[in-house]
Parts: sequence; structure tokens; C-alpha cells
Amino acid sequence: MIVAIFVVSLLAAMALGVPIAFALLTCSMAMMAYMGIFDAQIMAQNLLSGADSFPLMAIPFFVLAGELMNAGGISRRIVNVAGAWVGHFKGGLGYVAIFACVIMASLSGSAIADTAAVAALLIPMMRKAGYNIPRASGLIASGGIIAPIIPPSIGFVMLGVVGNISITKLFMAGIVPGLLMALALVATWAYQARRDHMPRGDKTPMRARLSATVAGFWALMLPLLIVGGLKAGYFTPTEAAVVAVFYALFIGFVVYRELRVSMLYGLLLAAAKTSAVVMFLVAAAQVSAWLIAAANIPMVVADMLQPLASNPVLLMAAIMVIVFVVGTALDFAPTILILVPVLMPVVRMAGIDPVYFGVLFIMNNAIGLITPPVGTVLNVVCGVAKERMEPVIRAVLPYLAAQMTVLLLLILFPQLVLAPLAFFTR
Repeated sequence: MIVAIFVVSLLAAMALGVPIAFALLTCSMAMMAYMGIFDAQIMAQNLLSGADSFPLMAIPFFVLAGELMNAGGISRRIVNVAGAWVGHFKGGLGYVAIFACVIMASLSGSAIADTAAVAALLIPMMRKAGYNIPRASGLIASGGIIAPIIPPSIGFVMLGVVGNISITKLFMAGIVPGLLMALALVATWAYQARRDHMPRGDKTPMRARLSATVAGFWALMLPLLIVGGLKAGYFTPTEAAVVAVFYALFIGFVVYRELRVSMLYGLLLAAAKTSAVVMFLVAAAQVSAWLIAAANIPMVVADMLQPLASNPVLLMAAIMVIVFVVGTALDFAPTILILVPVLMPVVRMAGIDPVYFGVLFIMNNAIGLITPPVGTVLNVVCGVAKERMEPVIRAVLPYLAAQMTVLLLLILFPQLVLAPLAFFTR
């Protein structure tokens, strides 16, 4: 009965248009009333403890770093580097988009921010070159969802805090799966480029390629700085976020000289608004997570999944189906905050590596960003490209299938995640 109250009260609040954070609090109040422990102090204490977390400090700093990078010219130089090296291939701007999405993913970790930045730079170029814009929009959206997988990732920070998993290990484990997602997009785009005779750009002279690479050198160094520093143990993920902010400030003010002091207030305000939404969501989710544990809901779910517990592959497949279905209806953060407290105990009891589960969970959750009806990243790219949603949804389907294929491979072959994790953390 408690499970039904949890689900029905949450869905009812969302159906009425209540914001997710307040819907979680409404759901929590309904559960407390049913359990006979209604107490405002429980809500207040858990709200405070939900936001009082050192690892969560990484979120506002990574958000701010992303804002500074976009304003400081880093995004544009990454696109220029990619265009110089692969823009002359058939469908070359598509490869540029994928490359730019991967590099941007290793800078900010926000799918929405990365997609908006790449789309704003490349959609006008692709339209001028004669590309099919719904298809280009679908490709960029599919590349944008790599951001939560490749470190640094805001999703991994949230999941690590909620699921009590090492954030550094999650970061390291996400590198290879994120690159596999990019390779799946490259293969799909290459097939479409050959089949549909897409346009190609002029070949850039080697001197110009080297010049673009030198200009983008400082932008390309940040991923190496973050990953190298984490692997060597020089800083924690939270400290890595602070390093990213100061690095972006240095590059924007001193190297590229495109940042101005007058721009900082607007950038800080934008980062603060985004961070406040995420942090309030996390705080509200802590209340429901406490009640989920008190009501023993994880054990109820474990009993439901008990027939699959002896087969980790089938259990992971069943969990991924649940996550995918929920991810089509809920946004990224709420899916993490609602499902992880329920599923994590089941995963641990089945003997599944929590880091492996976390990578697949975030990948599946990211795929939900390009699936209707919510499809936050689809909405972003449609807004930037000024395209209707329907043709973009049709265009994104091949790329969605490619990403789902990668997810299936990771379910069937866990070593694709675990072996690189062992290499990067030894």
C-alpha cells in the first residue's frame, strides 16, 4: 500500500503541474500521514541534510565553469578545431558536431548547456551548407546527451551523493562508455552521409589546421587537467570543479581575452539560478528518500525482483527497462533522486558493482533526455534551431537506436565498464 501511495501522490502532484521539488515534498507528506509520523521537523531536518553535502558543492562550480567557458570563447574554438580536421569529409559538419559534443562534455557535464552551445554554433553553418536541419538537430541532441557520461558529470555527482558511491570512480568509469556512445553516432552518421550524399566542406590546409589546433590548445587541455588530476589524486571531484572555474576564468580573461568583468554578474546569476533548482531538488528528494527507507520500500521492490536476483544480466535489463520508462516521463535529476534510493539496495543485495550500475543508470537516464514526451534536450535543440518537434523526433530515432545498442552491449558485457575502471583507478 505504501508503494501505491508514494507513486499515486507523486504522479497526482505532477499531473496538477506542481514543480518536481514540491511534488516530492507533497509525496513525502502523504507518506508521513499514512505512516502516522507526520512531523514538520522530519521534513526540515532532511531538507537541510539533503543540501548539506561537500560533494554537492561540485554542482554549482561545474555549472559556473560551463557558463564561463561558453562566454569565454572556448566552445567556438573547439568547433573550429573539429571543423579544421574533419569538416572536409562527406557530411563533415556532422562529425564536427559529434567531436564538439564530446569535448564539451568533458568541460561542463551538462547536457542542456552543451547542446545549446553546439547547436547555436553549428546549426546556422549546417543550414547554410544545405544539411537537413531536423536531422542535424537530432544528431546534436544525441551528441549532447554524452555530457552526463564523460567526466566531469553533474549527474554522477548527484548519483554518487544519493547512492553513496565514489564519485571519482563514477567519473573514471564513464570515459569509455561515453566514447562508445560517440562512436555509435559516428557510425550512424557515416552511413547516412554515404546513403544521402551529404555535402562536404573544403579541405583545410595543414597550416590552417595547426593554427586552429594551437588556438584551441588551452580549451583542449582542460579535460586532461580534470581527468589527470582526479586519477593522480591531486584533487577530489568538488575541488576539480573549483579548478575548472579558475581555469575558465584564466583562459577567458588572460588567454582568449573574451571575458569582461561586466559579464561576470550575469554569468554568476545564471549559474546561481540553475544551481538553486538542482540543489532544492536534491534537498526535497532527501525527505522522500528518508521515508522510502523508513517504509522499507526497497525491500518491497527487492521482493518483486527476487526471481531475477540470481541472474545479474536479467536483473540489470529489468532495472534498465524501469529506468527507461520513467525517464521518458521525468527529467534527469528527478529520475535520479526518486529511483536511486529505491534501486540501490536491490543492486547491492544482488552483488552488482554499484559503479557499473551507476554508469548504466546515468546513461539510460541521459537517453531519456531525447525521448518524448519530456525530452528536455530535444526541446532545447528545437528552440535553438527554430524547428518543430515532430520532424526532429523522427530524425533522432536512428541515433536513439544507436545509443540504446551501446546500452544493451554494456548490459550484456559488464567488463566494457569494469575493465577500463580498473585501469583508470589502479
